[in-house]
Amino acid sequence: MSEPNALFTETLLLLGGTVVSAPIFKWLGLGTVLGYLAAGVVIGPIFHGLINGEQILDFAELGVVFLLFIIGLELKPTRLWQMRRDIFGLGSAQVVSTGMLLTLATYLSGVLDLRGSIVAGFGLALSSTAFAMQILDDEGAVNTHYGQRSFSMLLFQDLAIVPLLALISVLEGGGKGTGTPFVDFTIAVGAVGAMIVMGRYLLTPLFQVIARTGAREAMIAAALFVVMGSASLMQLAGLSMAMGAFLSGVMLAESSYRHELEADIEPFRGVLLAMFFIAVGLSLELEVLRDNALFIIVAVPIVMAIKAIVIYILCRLAGSQHNDAIRIAFLLPQGGEFGFVLFSAAGAAGLMPTSTASLLIAIVTLSMALTPVGSMLSKRLLKGDAREELDEDFEGAGADVLMIGFSRFGQIAAQILLAGGRAVTVIDFSADRIRQASSFGFRIYFGDGTRKDVLRASGIDRAKIVVVCTQKREITDKIVELVQSDYPQAKLFVRSYDRIHSISLRNSNVDYELRETLESGLLFGRRTLEALGVSEVNAYEIGEDIRKRDEQRLVLQVTEGLQAGRDMLFSQPVKPEPLVKPKRPVDLGADPLAGTAEAIADA
Repeated sequence: MSEPNALFTETLLLLGGTVVSAPIFKWLGLGTVLGYLAAGVVIGPIFHGLINGEQILDFAELGVVFLLFIIGLELKPTRLWQMRRDIFGLGSAQVVSTGMLLTLATYLSGVLDLRGSIVAGFGLALSSTAFAMQILDDEGAVNTHYGQRSFSMLLFQDLAIVPLLALISVLEGGGKGTGTPFVDFTIAVGAVGAMIVMGRYLLTPLFQVIARTGAREAMIAAALFVVMGSASLMQLAGLSMAMGAFLSGVMLAESSYRHELEADIEPFRGVLLAMFFIAVGLSLELEVLRDNALFIIVAVPIVMAIKAIVIYILCRLAGSQHNDAIRIAFLLPQGGEFGFVLFSAAGAAGLMPTSTASLLIAIVTLSMALTPVGSMLSKRLLKGDAREELDEDFEGAGADVLMIGFSRFGQIAAQILLAGGRAVTVIDFSADRIRQASSFGFRIYFGDGTRKDVLRASGIDRAKIVVVCTQKREITDKIVELVQSDYPQAKLFVRSYDRIHSISLRNSNVDYELRETLESGLLFGRRTLEALGVSEVNAYEIGEDIRKRDEQRLVLQVTEGLQAGRDMLFSQPVKPEPLVKPKRPVDLGADPLAGTAEAIADA
């Protein structure tokens, strides 16, 4: 069969496997990753000779590259800096402790000598970025606390590939290395520095020039060029391709073209990542599994158990709650793609027989296949907060007001809008909340408000006002940024978490923000004063004075910083005005409402 025909046949088989396996396994509740693996295992023996798993794996690794680029787009440099403790602290602790334990286990098994055991142990300590991030993406958990902590460990593992490859050169005596470990390290650092400089000073101007032309296909081509070019640069420097794509994504995270780039890359990422998982299934050497079945049956659960236990303990020591630690432990117990690279390099360097390298690769691949199952089983160990998901159906959506988040705050606000005769489209990501709201007659839709496609489907193009009532500050900020970037015509009314969040939102130029506890706190204080004998009018004026001073102080803090206006907390407004009693007492005995109106008029 000629090469073009072979390429066409391979592509057709892979796409067919994707189309068939993904819906079936999604319907069974087993996840798309396991479906792709199963498709690869089935396709391999049936079409043996028509498809080359190793070649497909090399090409489909671009899916991992695109995945890391999109993740980078979600992480601004400031956010990455905030994660430094998890990346270099928790990440290094995981690699070192897990690597040492697996080295000891390999050496005690008698399969390899000490040098080979070191390579095997630290190679097995690495986890699969592709598998873990795809599972997080399927569950909508990339931006959760445990998702970010998992990603931090995976990111450090990508960085660790450089010293681990250098370690092979050291263990074999440096005979075949292209340079000393110091030279390799210097080249890697120089490449990262070059990436940062180019990303900061070249990428945004490049997209600005292309955007002015209005050529849509040129923007897509530029996005692909940036991703693949940065990946190739890192590969030449001895780092992973995924690391290069991630860095270029981070450099573009603050660009106004971020959402456009994400939309352009997403289709390629999805298809190539599916092909990657199918290729992993294709690369499973069933003969090796058969000939060493007993050893593999014992080794795979031991490796996964050691990694899971170590990760759980480290996460708990780092401050994670039990549920988060369980999720991370069951998400990252598998071997990783870089294990393939390390074991192959160790076999070529003579640190282990090639047959043993193939056996280790089979262990890694099988551990990958078991990861989705383990992730599902982990939910049995959680303490009560597993989240249910519903199908997204936006039929009939679209109104002047789009409300994102239907917590208690949002429910009260929605009642006011509905009572005023205004139609409101509400989206929320809690299945229980949707069911409860539906029982009271509210029409709300299931969807993640941080996703551009969900906002578009829910009718944001027709919305005059977007009301953000989500509970978590980081989710609120992400929605605000997305709406301001892609839908500037819509006014933004935002519920803020606290005073600091209010200052941040005002600096972001939202149209209106309100702290979730401000009004209820003022009313509660007024009623307490009244219960202590203060008149209703006096209590009202005191509350209004506090409200005015709070607003004046907030305005100062927006422009001058959080410490501004401290002298205004109680008795010193911007222009000193002592807090005084009402000018004249009001008799509230006959008509309390009338008295209040007179006092307000006088004020």
